[in-house]
Amino acid sequence: MTTPIPNLPAKRQKWRSYWELCKPRVLREIVFATVVGVFLSVPGLPPLDLAFWAVFGIALAAASAAAVNQIIEYKIDAEMGRTSGRPLPLGEVTPRQAILFALILGVLSMAVMIKFTNALATVLTFITLIGYAIVYTVYLKPATPQNIVIGGVTGAAPPVLGWCAITGNVDPHSLLLSLIIFVWTPPHFWALAIARLDDYRTVATKIPVLPVTDGIPITQLHIFLYTILLFVVGLFPYLTHMSGIIYLIGAVVFGGLFVYHAWRLKQDASPKVAWKTFANSLVYLVGIFAVLILDHYIKV
Repeated sequence: MTTPIPNLPAKRQKWRSYWELCKPRVLREIVFATVVGVFLSVPGLPPLDLAFWAVFGIALAAASAAAVNQIIEYKIDAEMGRTSGRPLPLGEVTPRQAILFALILGVLSMAVMIKFTNALATVLTFITLIGYAIVYTVYLKPATPQNIVIGGVTGAAPPVLGWCAITGNVDPHSLLLSLIIFVWTPPHFWALAIARLDDYRTVATKIPVLPVTDGIPITQLHIFLYTILLFVVGLFPYLTHMSGIIYLIGAVVFGGLFVYHAWRLKQDASPKVAWKTFANSLVYLVGIFAVLILDHYIKV
């Protein structure tokens, strides 16, 4: 979060602080993945009103989970350069205010989901919220350097939630989308952890991360192997006839680029190369889902 600008109205600053509690960058990724699930769930366009409420309800749940995560970890956040500028460490929002905010978002999310979508999507969204905010943050994250692998289940849920909100069921193809995110998450995070290694060393006793607990070489190898696995998993939508040639070309191009950057990181673990690998991981996810949508509506 940027440093508050003195000449902005106090009300605007408060609003911005609450917005930052939602982890807007992560929220954008979740919304995008949800939208992908929504639009791939039916052959043509989904009902746009239902699509809106589905994305809105799931986004509210994600924002609530993000706020709970920051409430639980605000003391740890204060020790890390990457997170020390968040609202709670800066004192812009009190823990009590943040708890109330997270509760309101969570209740609104459930109300929107049950009113406008269906019971299964509502239950799955609630399980995902609790899974990330409580199970992952409280129990998994401080317990093992493989936290990001196990916790990736909740982070991979948005396409399934979006799909289910439209159709009322969990389709195997929606699980393929989640599998892509699940395999993508570890190399994405570990590249960031290498880039911000000093930050994570500061809190190593509270949050174990692979580069700190097992060393850089092991992490480099893990990242490279995961990107190779991701390249293969990224072909599944084509191999299962979920998508066509447009997607296949995109999957090969974006997957190949990610493998290339992971290979470079395997040779050179400097922060500069780690940042490039991290940035390319985002390009991969956006790119591969974008061509999946394109392929869905443009048949060759």
